[in-house]
Amino acid sequence: MKLILMTTPFFFVEEHQILNALFDEGLEILHLRKPDTEPVYSERLLTLISESYRKRIVVHDHFYLKNEYGLKGIHLNHRNPELPPKYKGHISCSCHTADEVMAHKKKCDYVFLSPIFDSISKEQYASHFTTANLRQLAQSGVIDRKVMALGGVQLDNIQKVKDLGFGGAVILGDIWNRFSIHSTQDFKDLILHFRKLRKAAD
Repeated sequence: MKLILMTTPFFFVEEHQILNALFDEGLEILHLRKPDTEPVYSERLLTLISESYRKRIVVHDHFYLKNEYGLKGIHLNHRNPELPPKYKGHISCSCHTADEVMAHKKKCDYVFLSPIFDSISKEQYASHFTTANLRQLAQSGVIDRKVMALGGVQLDNIQKVKDLGFGGAVILGDIWNRFSIHSTQDFKDLILHFRKLRKAAD
């Protein structure tokens, strides 16, 4: 099963060090999501990420970055729902219902379905699905290898994501909550936790 990491929505000083370290640990795909930020900050972050790892990065905004920095692809969402003209390459997309998954799955390399569990990073962002709902969606072919689970995914429930037949898990709060920009001296705990997540996803 794929393990995908989503960035925090804000930039912080140690971010490039942590991301390079996670790529060193085998992070397969990073989604760079920084809504309502100027592209210059994303450019700066990308220049600080090892060039060999940029082809594992998917951008949610400022799609020109894909070609400029040799990135993996682009991600469509409510802010940026349209493909750039003559776009070629990896496409993923955010979905919140079974109908959206079925509408977008064919033209995307994969789609996100959320929120699968109660969100860790967004307060009061509760799951839209019961376990019975998810099992039904898996049995009917909505959930398959092209659907990635997003929302509240953590070490405690990643096995459930796997068992339901998702093609991958998108991690956000379960990683980033292990690093405080105000007080954490290093990011060893974050890296150790990533190793556990990666092992659980394999």
